[in-house]
Amino acid sequence: MAESWVALLRGVNLGSRNRVPMAELRVILEEAGYGDVATYIQSGNVLFTRRASDRAALARKLEHTIEDAFGVSAAVVLRTAAEIRKVARSHPFGTDTSKTHVAFLAKKPPAASVRSLKSEDPAQDQVQVTGSDVFLHYPDGVQGARLTGALLERQLGMPATIRNWRTVTRLAELSDSS
Repeated sequence: MAESWVALLRGVNLGSRNRVPMAELRVILEEAGYGDVATYIQSGNVLFTRRASDRAALARKLEHTIEDAFGVSAAVVLRTAAEIRKVARSHPFGTDTSKTHVAFLAKKPPAASVRSLKSEDPAQDQVQVTGSDVFLHYPDGVQGARLTGALLERQLGMPATIRNWRTVTRLAELSDSS
């Protein structure tokens, strides 16, 4: 049976860089045999169904498909529909979600890397690493954040793709209906 997936593309459609038109991506994935393909906003969020026993292989296949179709090299992080719903239920920073983001990683970072990240001086920023998800709270907003995506990637040693809380919860809602 096919499983419901959420693909989170890193670094696409940022201004005029790394253009991946979502409507075209839907068509390409449907033609490649992915089922129930839907996208959410232009920042590289794709919901689909597909039978897959190897998450990393499925992510690589999506990366190659995107690069072949659009000439864009974008890391793809996958979550099952159940995993994205669990993230949406796991807000660790109280009731104010307006300044919360989640960095999605392809795999769980080593414990030493997490300790290194937590030893950074984040000022008011808060971070909680749960498996391969990094919850971030930026009370001064993204522009004033000390725990930037670049810092996360450097400390954890792997690519991260970040979504705001509104996007995370909307992806969870959309995965409920798929």
